[in-house]
Amino acid sequence: MASGVARREGIAGWGFVMPALVLLGVFMIYPILSSLWMSFQVGKGMNLQFGGFRNIARLAGDAVFLKALANTLLFLVIQVPIMLVTGLVLAAILNDQTFRGRTVYRAMIFLPCVTSLAAYSVVFKAMFTADGVINHVLMALHLSDTGVPWMTDPFWARVLVIIAITWRWTGYNMVFYLAAMQNIDRSIYEAARIDGVPVWARFSRLTLPMMKPVILFTTVISTIGTLQLFDEPNLLTRGGPSDATLTLSMYIYKLSFQFMPSFGYAATVSYVIVLLVGLLTVVQFFFARDRLK
Repeated sequence: MASGVARREGIAGWGFVMPALVLLGVFMIYPILSSLWMSFQVGKGMNLQFGGFRNIARLAGDAVFLKALANTLLFLVIQVPIMLVTGLVLAAILNDQTFRGRTVYRAMIFLPCVTSLAAYSVVFKAMFTADGVINHVLMALHLSDTGVPWMTDPFWARVLVIIAITWRWTGYNMVFYLAAMQNIDRSIYEAARIDGVPVWARFSRLTLPMMKPVILFTTVISTIGTLQLFDEPNLLTRGGPSDATLTLSMYIYKLSFQFMPSFGYAATVSYVIVLLVGLLTVVQFFFARDRLK
C-alpha cells in the first residue's frame, strides 16, 4: 500500500515538473547542443557541412577575432575592478546611519540599472560628441583646448565605453553590497569601536572578510556580463573607430547577420566566450575557496 502511494506521488511530482523540463529542453538544452554541433560546420548561410576543427584553426589567423578578444579582455581587466570597487565604496558610505538623505542617493545610484538602454545611449552620445556638454565643460575648465575626441580616437572611445558601463552597472553591485553590510551584526562594529579599532581597519578586517561570498558573486556576474558585452559599444561607437571597441559578442552578431552569414564560425566564437566564462569562474572560486568552506 505504501509503495503504491509513493509511486502515485512520484508520478504526480513528475507530472508537475515535466512542463518545465520540456521547456528547458526545447529552449535551452537543444539550442546548446545544436550550436555546439554547428561550431564544427563550415559554409555560408545555412549551406553548412561538417568541417571538423577548421573553425577552431581559423581563430588563430583571424585578426578581427583577435582584436575583439583583446578589446573584451581589456574591458574586463579595467572596467570590472573599477565598477566593483566603486560600488563597494558607495555601499560603505550609504550604509552609514548618520548619512543624511542616504535613501535618495541609493535610489539615484541604482536608477541607471533600470533606465532604458536606448534612451541613455542617445543621451550619452549627445553628451560626448565633439560639441557636446562634456567637451564644453572640459574647455571651460581649461582641461582641454579643443575637446576630447570621444568618438573618433580609439583610446577615448574605449574610455567612453568604460564610463558608460560603470555608470550603468555600479548601482546594481552596490545594492548587493549594501544588503550584505546591513546583515552584519552591528554589535561586532560596536565591540571593535570600544577596543579602539580605527574605521579603516574595521572596514578592511571585519567588513570585507564577512562580505567575501557577496563580492565573489558580484565578481562572477560582472565577469560574465563583461565577456558578453554588446549593448554599449554597439549603440555608442558601433565597435569603432577601427574596431577599437569591437567585442566578441558584436563580432558574433556581425558574423551572423551583417557579413556573409557564417553561422558555424559564429558558433565557434561564441564558445570562446563560454570557455572564458568557465575558466575565469573556476579561477575566482579557487582564490575564494578558503572563505567559502
